[in-house]
Amino acid sequence: MDQPIPAPTDSDRPEPVLRKATLRPRNAATLIILDRSKKTPKLLMGRRHSGLAFMPSKFVFPGGRIEPGDRHMPVAGALSARATDALAAQVPRASHHLGRGLALAAIRETFEETGLMLGTRDYGPPESAPEGSWSAFRAAGVMPDLEALHLVARAITPPGRPRRFDTRFFAVDRSAVAAETPGIVTADSELVELAWVTFAEARALDLPRITGVILGDLEVQVAGRLAPYLPIPFYYERNGKGQRIDL
Repeated sequence: MDQPIPAPTDSDRPEPVLRKATLRPRNAATLIILDRSKKTPKLLMGRRHSGLAFMPSKFVFPGGRIEPGDRHMPVAGALSARATDALAAQVPRASHHLGRGLALAAIRETFEETGLMLGTRDYGPPESAPEGSWSAFRAAGVMPDLEALHLVARAITPPGRPRRFDTRFFAVDRSAVAAETPGIVTADSELVELAWVTFAEARALDLPRITGVILGDLEVQVAGRLAPYLPIPFYYERNGKGQRIDL
């Protein structure tokens, strides 16, 4: 007669496989300031503090995450239709103000990290401004001008990293700098050094991998005079393999 099979005890059961949750990328934006006043273009880069947990001592473009106030700051000009469409592409249920918020985040973060205010004084100061860094724009009489921004690329940090960002890279001409607050870059700040460098000089710096990739895309676009019909690459990873599509 067959014997009944005993029910498994806790010690008999296999250990559950614990999978580390994949971090959801946070919306972020970066601003590349270009000086095209001479034959050889230059761009502004900053060296991050060596004590930072994320990309210490690397040379980067200023930028960071969207903050709530970025969606409410008045602006003087709107993003181009090309940039607006590309910012909404490949974004499930993209809100109508996503592109605006990203562009303003890039401008605000640039001010916070470099002291440079991107915008115009032609229309006077904004009638209102969210608390925090935007109040400095109002005090200086500077209205952010999104029309001056050009969308260069988009990149998502691969899975498995301790921090993940869905970053949009914008470019703007140095002539869009309307004001500057001195003393922002110090030995104790997020960026401890600023440098205007050529593309060749930038590639010789200690860069994050994606920054080097974006430099190549930007150089192509600058050679094409930032024409709106040029491809806007989107970098991400799928099944462990790097992907690129054009937006």
